[in-house]
Amino acid sequence: QVRLMESGGGLVQPGGSLRLSCAASGFTFSAYAMSWHRQAPGKERELVAVSTGVGNSINYADSVKGRFTISRDNAKNTVYLQMDSLKPEDTAVYYCNAVGWGDYWGQGTQVTVSS
Repeated sequence: QVRLMESGGGLVQPGGSLRLSCAASGFTFSAYAMSWHRQAPGKERELVAVSTGVGNSINYADSVKGRFTISRDNAKNTVYLQMDSLKPEDTAVYYCNAVGWGDYWGQGTQVTVSS
């Protein structure tokens, strides 16, 4: 059974940091591209960062470049999103996505940036 479980969301002040984690099970994690997406109220879901399986190529949305860092630990079947210098516009539900032979989503974790 495939499972993606996000954690680490919460309320943070502007300029603060959060680290999201996504623990995966039920598929060959190292062979999958892992990514983070977010969806703010009234907006479409958007790609934030992606780490491919083979070659571990990494890409970021322009809006988060230089502030967010995606990383993965294939031994722990976990992908992370380190978020620094957070802004109110980063407020959204953040989702973990795995793409390979299948396409799987987590349930999401809320990130709220507010003073």
